[in-house]
Amino acid sequence: MRPSRRVPQLTAALTAAALAATAFAAPAAAGTAGDGPCASRGPVTVPGAARQRSVCLADLTTAGLAGTPYTDMADQAGITAAATRSPSGVPGRQIDGYFPDSSRFNDTHGWAHDAQFVIRLPDRWNGGLVVTGAPGNRRQYATDKAISDQVLARGYAYAATDKGNSGVDFHLDGDRPGDAVAEWNTRTTQLTRAARHAVAQHYGHAPRRTYITGVSNGGYLTRWQLENHPELYDGGVDWEGTLWAARGRQPLTALPVAVGWALGRATDEDMYAAGFARGSEFLWPYHAKVHWGVTQKIYRAEFDPAYDPDCPGPSAGSTPEQVLAPCPSDASYDYASRPASVHRAVGRVALTGRIGRPLITLHGDLDALLPKAVGSDVYDGMVEAHGLGRLHRSYTVRGGTHVDGLYDSHPDRLRPILPCYRSAFDALVAWVERGVAPPADRTVERPADGDVVDSCALDPAGAAA
Repeated sequence: MRPSRRVPQLTAALTAAALAATAFAAPAAAGTAGDGPCASRGPVTVPGAARQRSVCLADLTTAGLAGTPYTDMADQAGITAAATRSPSGVPGRQIDGYFPDSSRFNDTHGWAHDAQFVIRLPDRWNGGLVVTGAPGNRRQYATDKAISDQVLARGYAYAATDKGNSGVDFHLDGDRPGDAVAEWNTRTTQLTRAARHAVAQHYGHAPRRTYITGVSNGGYLTRWQLENHPELYDGGVDWEGTLWAARGRQPLTALPVAVGWALGRATDEDMYAAGFARGSEFLWPYHAKVHWGVTQKIYRAEFDPAYDPDCPGPSAGSTPEQVLAPCPSDASYDYASRPASVHRAVGRVALTGRIGRPLITLHGDLDALLPKAVGSDVYDGMVEAHGLGRLHRSYTVRGGTHVDGLYDSHPDRLRPILPCYRSAFDALVAWVERGVAPPADRTVERPADGDVVDSCALDPAGAAA
């Protein structure tokens, strides 16, 4: 039996890069736009929403929303480098709300209700919509700086979901193993359809183009949506998406080795064999303290709760130390030998590579949480195996790692992926809307000098495709 999803959730704020729930920022007044185009348009009703709140704001970007109830800067921590420059000054309408749901991990706005979403409708609209889901176990505002700011400044409407559950106890949601992750996909589809209707109400016609995109677990959502609901989208950009696969390499085959390394039970050679890149060793101690233990135990608990019912038990922990601590039993976890029921649980949410729309994938060669060899390389092979390589581009970012915030600690060894992501999004739009094929699969080299925080050329030397 799975533990009850009504067990109290973790409420302590954890380290910035941990996959954890964080307290919502204290409300403060936000600049409203009472006489602009937003105010002159009629009310917008989000189809299916159980609750919604709509307001016209003078600036929908993080520059204008920081410290207000309309974003959560704490939940964005670690995703972008500190020196990242972002556009600002985008007036429009913001709609916050939630869809009916029985779980209550997300306490944003004091609602204690999951399936929360945010929809932003800029006054100057280019006819497009961008949809995303939260990375890790974060919530709906997590990618405001990484994604929302840029696409709003380009004129796109924007919609994001908390995926239907959040925090380190997310795996307690649902009745069967795999239910919580399966809900991520359902909620993303639900929000896409609802946001398209909201856009049509607000602007007078449906979006001409709809793009799906995301970071980490949001990248997984991007892949899944383009495989299962290509009719809703025109294309997507996947930023180091998680790979769930019933067979072969995936997180539950690599993370146990990492837990073993952290506990002194695995060697460097074991890590390389599991897919961790040579050259990424300087990041391992950080991930051993912050990421590997909690990530393995909560995702293993999601798909295989019977393996060690006592760890994490009824909760992943009530203090940061408890949450981040690994389950010692996970160092010996062998996904391949687990019962068929476990493989079926993963298979319910597994990716296939059968994408139905153009997709661009980015992955850092120094990702030490979800190594490229265990994720994007495998997925690229899946796409090719189905003869769909013409719809896919895969770029390796030299010096990139899983969270751009680590660049601030290692500026001599890393580079942020965000500027390459922004270039990739532009390349996707040119591909979809103007038929300009992006560069062939390649490694995007780290420049010896220049601005690596805010600029990235996918094809700097004009290399032949």
